[in-house]
Amino acid sequence: MARRKLGGLRILVTGASQGIGRALVVEAAKRGSRVLAAARSQQLLDELAAEVRASGGTIETVAADVTKPEDRQAMVEAATRHFGGLDVLINNAGIGATGHFMDSEPDVLRKIFETNFFGLTETTRVFLPLLKQGTTPAIVNISSVVGKRALPARSLYSSSKFAVMGFSEAIRAELAKDGIDVIVVSPGLTQTNFSKNMLEQKAKIQLDHLRGMTSEEVATATLRALERGKLDVTLTFKGKLLVLVNRFAPWIVDFFARKKVRELFADEIAERKKKQEEVLK
Repeated sequence: MARRKLGGLRILVTGASQGIGRALVVEAAKRGSRVLAAARSQQLLDELAAEVRASGGTIETVAADVTKPEDRQAMVEAATRHFGGLDVLINNAGIGATGHFMDSEPDVLRKIFETNFFGLTETTRVFLPLLKQGTTPAIVNISSVVGKRALPARSLYSSSKFAVMGFSEAIRAELAKDGIDVIVVSPGLTQTNFSKNMLEQKAKIQLDHLRGMTSEEVATATLRALERGKLDVTLTFKGKLLVLVNRFAPWIVDFFARKKVRELFADEIAERKKKQEEVLK
């Protein structure tokens, strides 16, 4: 667990055009890091680069989709070409969906895993040779509170983040011999456009009004963890409380989750019960 100064470090941020990723790029550049920003939209990357350079920051960009092998290789080539290597990889790119599992299509879950898990793991894989040669190297995986405690109507997104957590814990030990830290940051509900970019929104309850932390606050907390060498960070008071209660009394979370679902589907439950009674007559 290395402490590190961000000034001069070479940092790649995926999913950098919006939300937490964008805030990470801006904040890291302010602290003197040399940042490579990767995202699918070249237009948004150009706007980000102009902002960072106007403030005196160092930034390069690469249009890339983490789900595509050729784009992952393009990120490696960009890091080598512009900075001669990489010190910190921040795997931030992600997509989501809400709704109950039984109402979703298989391809939605696969698309989420392609970005949130396989995109993350394979981006990590291609950058390991560079990171092994880096200065106080680290991999930062942006997960979620629901990657520590799953909630109803978030099963698809939550399962991908649980996978990220498991992967991170395993490679943390594997990469210790190479001096590479593996840090997991689990934000709670954050004020971003994430919900607008979801593949599906079928949840009966929308949680946007509960989004507390700003992208800038998440970025600051993430970079602080990177500086201090903290390996597992959970954000927001409600997020920490959920994880704490689930650790010692998971039945409490289960109870209230089931209770809320029954309330939301009261009409459906009553109709099913009515049909069952009619069959028994």
